[in-house]
Amino acid sequence: MRKTAATTVSPGQQGLGGQTETVNVPKLDARATSFDIAYLAGVSQPTVSRALSGSPMVSEATRKRIEAIARQLNYKVDKNASSLRRRRCDTLALLFFEDPTADESLINPFFVAMLGSITRQAKRAGFDLLVSFQQLSDDWHVDYEDSHKADGIILLGYGDYEAYRARLLALEAQGTHFVRWGPVDPGQPGTTIGSDNAEGGRQAARHLIALGRQRIAFLGHASGRFPEFLGRYRGVEQALQEAGLQNEPALQVDAITTEDAGFAAATQLLDQGVAFDAIVAASDLIAIGAMRALAARGVFVPADVAVVGFDDIPAASASTPPLTTVSQDTQRAGQLLVEAVVSQLRGKPAGSRMLPTRLVIRKSCGS
Repeated sequence: MRKTAATTVSPGQQGLGGQTETVNVPKLDARATSFDIAYLAGVSQPTVSRALSGSPMVSEATRKRIEAIARQLNYKVDKNASSLRRRRCDTLALLFFEDPTADESLINPFFVAMLGSITRQAKRAGFDLLVSFQQLSDDWHVDYEDSHKADGIILLGYGDYEAYRARLLALEAQGTHFVRWGPVDPGQPGTTIGSDNAEGGRQAARHLIALGRQRIAFLGHASGRFPEFLGRYRGVEQALQEAGLQNEPALQVDAITTEDAGFAAATQLLDQGVAFDAIVAASDLIAIGAMRALAARGVFVPADVAVVGFDDIPAASASTPPLTTVSQDTQRAGQLLVEAVVSQLRGKPAGSRMLPTRLVIRKSCGS
């Protein structure tokens, strides 16, 4: 049995034309349904569902009227049922590539800095976040989007990119909604958000050259297998060429993103006996490891060798001496990663974006 009472919709719930509406809202013996709201609003039940899920297909005036009636009836949206009908789970999967680390996290500290921004942006967009490690198989779409664990995927890290690219192509071919952090180069699969790595390398080398350093070593892989490192190396090369200085191949030593790799690369550089007065490292972890190796050999930083890293992770400012580094905008990166994958889910174009870098000067360069 239903008893009807007249309820006035408040000014914040006004309908078209800004006029206050009076809606006859029944007192229900049972919990209100979307059909009750549809009857009172004079619209179809699918229109109610679309309005309460924020669909742009419903006009603003109709949406406000429906929301006002729903509030008066204390109607609560069943998110699970709504998601099943839309075949969506309102969840994004954030997948980290496993990196060797000094602790058991297996997550590059640079990506940890990005996590907070991604989480906040996902919440603002109305999505939960599923955080896990990447499953290095060809069926990510089965593991996540196709099995409805997640509506879209954010990928951080990649290891050997030449092997990884095939998996990205598979995701693209399957129509999976995904975005990744990485090199923003022509012809890359899917949508990519990344930094201007070449400009970051140039900033580091130009600063060292301005300080009078002329023999600049680069620690980090410089091949297509590590395209972000390659971009940073090419930026160093360009700065040297602009200054009329020679870039010596012997001053480039391969290293992955760990302190131990940086220590080993700097040790190899010292053992070669080739003179150098500065190092640009492809990451802060490599740079910190390199400074340890230099200290172990009695080489002073920055008096003998100036050092610049890349990433500006928290450990950079706590190193001895504090590390000059190229900072990447992790806050903006997190926002853009979420915005890109959400745009895809809403059927809107989501282009790749390259973010600027910024040199943070500390004592490892002597100024």
